[in-house]
Amino acid sequence: MVRPTSALSSGEITARRTIVRRYWLLCLPALVLLVFAASGPLLIVLAYSFLEPAEYSGVVWSLSGEGWFKVILNRDIFDDTISLADAHMTIFWRSAKLSVLTTLLTLAIGFPTAYFIATRPKTHRQYWLFLITIPFWTNLLIRTYAIMEVIRNEGILNSSLMSLGLIGAPLQILYTDTAVLIGMVYVYLPLMVLPLYAAMERLDFRLVEAGYDLYATRFQVLRRVIVPLVKPGIIAGSILVFIPSLGAYVTPRVLGGGKNMMIGNLIELQFGEGRNWPLGAALSIGLLVTVMAALVFYVRNEQAER
Repeated sequence: MVRPTSALSSGEITARRTIVRRYWLLCLPALVLLVFAASGPLLIVLAYSFLEPAEYSGVVWSLSGEGWFKVILNRDIFDDTISLADAHMTIFWRSAKLSVLTTLLTLAIGFPTAYFIATRPKTHRQYWLFLITIPFWTNLLIRTYAIMEVIRNEGILNSSLMSLGLIGAPLQILYTDTAVLIGMVYVYLPLMVLPLYAAMERLDFRLVEAGYDLYATRFQVLRRVIVPLVKPGIIAGSILVFIPSLGAYVTPRVLGGGKNMMIGNLIELQFGEGRNWPLGAALSIGLLVTVMAALVFYVRNEQAER
């Protein structure tokens, strides 16, 4: 039991302060690295978002809020009338929609996959996990091109359907939102399966048997026993999938063909061909703040439930 500070002698207080000071000194290199390597670049991007864009690229060191203004609004170049930035709103909506759908589909596929692996004999589970982690052995770009070879007009999917006589002409899947969704589900599925498996591996399946003994149906056992017990894995997997899919760049770029952009592509466009670094920086910080707000909301809700 830790005694309160008022009950300690002056020598004990001095010793405790010395220990705390020593811990802080030991943590100082890691804190310095964290500040300069992680927080430093973010602070630079934040500063760029409040500057004016240069004529060709870069920024002019003059304070301005135009970058943040153009995130949501647009000013006409002729009469200075202000309107909603429809293109940005469309991209924001597409990014949120595809990210949510990716999370739901990976959960729908990953949940039974993780349950299947967790119910195998212990000597066999490592082989199934090995199969799940194989996609991580290759580069993201290569995996995306592999999906493109499957869903393109002359790809495996259309060729198989046409040879079976199910369709008369190739289905136009490539360069659509559907193609981007398929690619992101394939890319991020392992990030959903692994946390779910970690949660299900610790599940006491005697509770499942008890539910069946109490005449519960399979759906009732799933809803009232399994899902509440593996909820931390569901939430962890959803976060691991939703956050990177919201800022995805490679998959929408390749499978969307440049027409179906997401937030990551819009940010890259501003730093590249758009030559508007303040707007790109404002979009980046806005995306970061959105993700952080969602995480804080989740943490507070979890604490309130406990």
